[in-house]
Amino acid sequence: MGAYEVPWTGTPYRMPYAIYVSAVMITLYSYPTLFGVADNNGYGLKVFAFMRLAGIPFVHEHIFDASAAPRGQLPYIVDDGETVGDSETIIAHLIGKHRLAIDAALGARERDLSLLVTRLLDDLYWVMSYSRWKDDRYWPAFRAAFMHEHPSLTEAGLAKAREFNFQRYHFQGIGRYAPDAAYERGLADLGVLTDLIPIDGYVHGADPTSVDAAIYGFIANIYFYDIDTPLKQFVASRQNLVRHCTAVHEMVMRA
Repeated sequence: MGAYEVPWTGTPYRMPYAIYVSAVMITLYSYPTLFGVADNNGYGLKVFAFMRLAGIPFVHEHIFDASAAPRGQLPYIVDDGETVGDSETIIAHLIGKHRLAIDAALGARERDLSLLVTRLLDDLYWVMSYSRWKDDRYWPAFRAAFMHEHPSLTEAGLAKAREFNFQRYHFQGIGRYAPDAAYERGLADLGVLTDLIPIDGYVHGADPTSVDAAIYGFIANIYFYDIDTPLKQFVASRQNLVRHCTAVHEMVMRA
């Protein structure tokens, strides 16, 4: 799944993020940075982290305009001329085409658990997004931080994006929740992750797998988010979530 949060009609903002160059050239297109993470959207950061953990050479382009993306959603990749969208489809494509071993040791039960976590993160996404765009208590700080980091944005453009997101939330359902009820749902998701992530190591053992990249994509966008939402308060209070997040962050942001 991807995410389409900022319907941008002006000049796209692009910041190439060259990881390293080899015979294989893949470009990842995703939303821009915020608060020190490589993508302020959980799905794009998930793919970024996966590619870094798997050791795949790629160039990262940050864009706001998703109109060229499959189904109008970011992230997507262009791999040797082939365009692939949807974060899970991207990961499956990369594992198959490039014979990646990151999940090779996992059995059926572990793969089933990874799928369940992926679906849980899909649910958590809506609460995270709600906390940024919908909740009037945190919207002004989010808007200010976004505009400070990306001066090409305007208040009018973000207001339009916010209105668009309100429509998405209404039809998805989370927009019909009062804030406390919405956060209750997200905190329940985080509680499950707290139970699954060990105090040392990763979900399936001593080394990270694709599900750890997925978890990082969402938890990092809560933990490093410099606005004190109920989600941030919960994550910051759980030692294992913080340890997992910062460990993966160090791996994937290493030059």
